[in-house]
Amino acid sequence: MDTKAVFAALYSVCEENATFFSAGGKVSQADSAKRLVESMKLIQEHARSLEPVISGFAAIYHHFDFDPLIPANGYRSLVKVVRCCLLHIIHKGRYIAANRRSIFFRAAHNAGEMEAYCSALCQLRALLYLAQRMLHDNSHGNLFFQDESGLSESFIREYASMHKGCFYGRCLGFQFTPAIRPCLQTIAIGLVAFGENYKRHQSGIGVAASSFFTSGKYAIDPELRGTEFERITQNLDVHFWKTFWNITETEVLSSLASMTSTQVKVNRALSVPPVAFDLPLAANHRASATIAPPSAHIGIAPIQMRLISYDLREGQDSETLLSMSRSEGGAISLSLGLKTKRLPSSPFLLIHFHGGGFVAQTSKSHEPYLKSWSQDLGVPILSVDYSLAPEAPFPRALEECFYAYCWALRNHHLLGWTGEKVCLAGDSAGGNLCVTTCMRAAAFGVRMPDGVVAAYPATLLTAYASPSRLLTLMDPLLPLSVLSRCLSAYAGSEPQTEKQVERVSTLSLVKRDTALFLRDFRQGASNWIHSLLDSNRGSAAPSTAPETRRRLSPPSSSHMEFPLGFEPLRSDQFAEMKLQSSPVFKDPFCSPLLAPDSMLKGLPPIHIACALDPMLDDSVMFAKRLRSVDQPVTLCVVDDLPHGFLSLSQLSKETKEAANVCVERIRAVFLQDTPPEPRKHRKLERTDRGVSAPSGERGSLLVGSIEEEEPAVGREAKSAVGEDSVSVTAQNNTDAGGVGA
Repeated sequence: MDTKAVFAALYSVCEENATFFSAGGKVSQADSAKRLVESMKLIQEHARSLEPVISGFAAIYHHFDFDPLIPANGYRSLVKVVRCCLLHIIHKGRYIAANRRSIFFRAAHNAGEMEAYCSALCQLRALLYLAQRMLHDNSHGNLFFQDESGLSESFIREYASMHKGCFYGRCLGFQFTPAIRPCLQTIAIGLVAFGENYKRHQSGIGVAASSFFTSGKYAIDPELRGTEFERITQNLDVHFWKTFWNITETEVLSSLASMTSTQVKVNRALSVPPVAFDLPLAANHRASATIAPPSAHIGIAPIQMRLISYDLREGQDSETLLSMSRSEGGAISLSLGLKTKRLPSSPFLLIHFHGGGFVAQTSKSHEPYLKSWSQDLGVPILSVDYSLAPEAPFPRALEECFYAYCWALRNHHLLGWTGEKVCLAGDSAGGNLCVTTCMRAAAFGVRMPDGVVAAYPATLLTAYASPSRLLTLMDPLLPLSVLSRCLSAYAGSEPQTEKQVERVSTLSLVKRDTALFLRDFRQGASNWIHSLLDSNRGSAAPSTAPETRRRLSPPSSSHMEFPLGFEPLRSDQFAEMKLQSSPVFKDPFCSPLLAPDSMLKGLPPIHIACALDPMLDDSVMFAKRLRSVDQPVTLCVVDDLPHGFLSLSQLSKETKEAANVCVERIRAVFLQDTPPEPRKHRKLERTDRGVSAPSGERGSLLVGSIEEEEPAVGREAKSAVGEDSVSVTAQNNTDAGGVGA
């Protein structure tokens, strides 16, 4: 959609509504009408300043793309998010224009909606000014400001003080496909409710129970949710995030996930003894390298893994493997009938490293999509449960992943694998470990994997600023303060222990939880009733309220200078952000983007999948680095999905299709005898239909390329912009031996 048309539509609808409500509108809703007028005028002011900035970016951001067929980088992402916000405002403005004379029109509610998006637009305007600074100061084509002082330091300070709650209330996930917004809202509600009860109980079940009781008020009051979300993400330590992200591994939730996911014949948790062994060198099979067991930080200990196989294959029920099996809460990890057929060993093996910011989750968290992959590909999967930070910082996880890879090569007969082809796959932190495991294999001179599939990998762990990392200001899954704590823990800069929580008796727990439930039920019901009946009560503070004026106070000397007359909204409490400059971050085995050319040459073909994600620039720049040293690399960008889309793959058609892209890349690694052509991508058909097209319900998914961005903004905003049509050709697994034709 043409950018000029977007701004023209915005000015028109804002002017029309401002004129109507300025003329009196409904006298009974005068205060809300005043708020609407002020919001509309302020939105127009922001838009007039943003229009030339966006046009400026549109003229140059192609210089930062990986390839003309794959127009993707952080500058494009920022412009896309701004356009998405404008389209939501246009739709909401048209809704107000169509319903403002109705007796059922809730002026206070709609004023709250417009104020929320007005605040979001203000903060996005600040981010674009920061991106302009990056564009001015960076070298041509480089997306990272490679200095931890200056601009990167300014970005950290701005993030610590800028108001972020507006992105986690009514506007939560507005930049993503509408299919996953309910899921993101559920996660946010669960997060703030969990944060309210964190450290009140010794038992994780008690925290989860109390969180359930208190979640109602956050579902009803989005502004309260946004405020609390901002507080939690700014101030709670890495141990909170470790605990929250591991909720999915509690017995009840993991059992539920297991019942709803693909049923496999083999799902065995393994504990491999830490024994040194020799592995032949790739260049000379008569010589060998000794693979010592991991020993960093926590000493020598067994390496934990999980073997998943849709079919039972030879060796997977051997006595040797059975002796390594570990119990998981009494559950049986091998589901076999008396007449289960044992298939021959597969020529292919997938080794998986899970994500979780190096601090949380295990293979069990990622079981649902791994089971699906095992069925789709017809291959066994070995997922590594590496030790987590802060108890086991770098390089412990890398040591364990490399040891597990070498152990799989040496013991292929136990895994139902012939030892022919092996692919590494991982997401986020796991993507980092896939690449660094290959670099470590090169350093030891042992066999390389046949390929790597990395989803939204972290390839640069320093605090260098980039345009896509500006998205951490609004990302519901990867805020900068959370990301920095995880990376600090991996570098060994975070404390390994947390304060002991107060022990509470079971009886007092039940009594207090009941009291909390009754209190929050009353409060939630009261809020809901008032939002319906009280026309003077806005869901958000008016744009001229004292609180907002305080946030608009003049910048201090610690903040960067914005254009005259503009200042972003400021938070009431600053984030506890520290600029980490640990030398660990610059270790090539920690940040592979910083590796010298000599360490990147000789790596296997690497296939990268990324999204509308703060890590996008990591992927684009790493792909450029690999291409510059003639390494086979492909880059796929899935549109309108967040970081972590693999873990959401069962929730929507869009996330499922994005996960299938990774499956296709893995299949390509197994089936191609020669490395794939660099930069070869599937072009998806796409049509745009203009401003007045009929509304549509589904979001768009664009794999392999991003056309000039028109965001998926949901059923509401589609009435303002029309619907994108995308056709996807799926590959079917037709090979009985696995992997497909």
